[in-house]
Amino acid sequence: MIPRAGCLAHDGGLTITVTDGRDHIETRTLEVNESLAGALKAVMDAHARWAGRVRLGLDRSLVTVKLLELPRTAPAELVQMVSFELERHLPFPVEDAVSAFRPLSPRGEGPVRVLVAACERRVVEGPLRYLDAAGRKPMAISVACHDLPTLVPRAALMKRVVWVHAWRGNLDVLLMADGDVCLSRRVVASDSSELAAEIRRSLPLVGWPDGATLWMSGEVSEAWRMAPELAELGPVSDPPFAGDTARLITSLPRDEQGTTLLALAVALGSRSPALNLLAHERRPWSLTRKQLVTVGMVVVTGLLGIGLLWAQAVEQQRYLARLTAEIQRLDPEVKTVERMATEAAGKAKLVGTLRSARTESVRALPVLQDLTQILPTDAWLQSVSMDRQGVELTGQANAAGQLIPLLENSPWLERVEFTSPVTRGQDKEQFRIKAAWERPASAGSAR
Repeated sequence: MIPRAGCLAHDGGLTITVTDGRDHIETRTLEVNESLAGALKAVMDAHARWAGRVRLGLDRSLVTVKLLELPRTAPAELVQMVSFELERHLPFPVEDAVSAFRPLSPRGEGPVRVLVAACERRVVEGPLRYLDAAGRKPMAISVACHDLPTLVPRAALMKRVVWVHAWRGNLDVLLMADGDVCLSRRVVASDSSELAAEIRRSLPLVGWPDGATLWMSGEVSEAWRMAPELAELGPVSDPPFAGDTARLITSLPRDEQGTTLLALAVALGSRSPALNLLAHERRPWSLTRKQLVTVGMVVVTGLLGIGLLWAQAVEQQRYLARLTAEIQRLDPEVKTVERMATEAAGKAKLVGTLRSARTESVRALPVLQDLTQILPTDAWLQSVSMDRQGVELTGQANAAGQLIPLLENSPWLERVEFTSPVTRGQDKEQFRIKAAWERPASAGSAR
């Protein structure tokens, strides 16, 4: 339970009730005078610092509550019909009224029953001025006795109940069914028989053919609780207050238990009561039913989207896990294949190198062997230079000119010629001869 503050407006002034959200409760009754605003601010600052907005509850005698039966129509037209019908039931001009209504049978066929509450504007403006002076904002303005169902569990309200609450010499009669307030009355009764008669006159107004469970609270005498006239209407008992609420009620002062109990109901009441007399512009912001439905649909859609993304992520994780396991299983085989491919590439490169060496390089040994056989014994070579274009020979011989035809007859050489003039020294002719390679096919050389 969170800290709450309620203010009950009645002829005697204001009764303030503040709860700290646990078991502590503070009550103060302030009389209407020039210092009321200052006293209210002092009480709020001392005991309701963390209570937030303050709920206001109006004495039942300050509010006109009617049960109207109207033709079923669209919601927009229903507002106009209620305003028109309410004018006949108010003792003051409808222009000066503050009103609220709630359909009791929004579905089905036939006439719709509407519960209407209305009061003069000055009735709500007085407490609001005091709250403004105390620096507090209102949460809602309700009919005080209509907040009494807040004190009992919801399940206990699902049957027909007549709740009689006595306080400051007043009797508020509340008729409830299916968890909703159907009607409320301020009755005058000097004894139990008159109270029973007033209850019997109220039952036909809500369409109840017989009696109902009777709850009595507040400053009700024990004689009334035991009265046979009331017992004829139904079982008489105290309200079945909820556990947390019951502990708060035991802390209320005994001398004004009826007033403080009503003020406690106001403090614990709904932030959006069915009959809210607070102007819309002063109400705290809250989501409407349609907005709640929209937000709920957005949240559900978001959750479904998140769930879908999560499911996809999980599926992808599972797929990646299976893929990783398969890769790990195939990894040794892949490495073996890669090693064999590397070895094959190396062998292919070696084979290519060998083939290139065989087809493109100069075969030096056969050429040298052939030169050894062709050249005469008196000739000797100082250097032999071979490349892909041909061979160049440098050396000495007795007759260098005789070497040209000998080299031309070689199966390896062609176009044999001197590259420099022949010179003579040491009884020998020094020569430099170059020759091109014979045709590769016939010579057997590879380039």
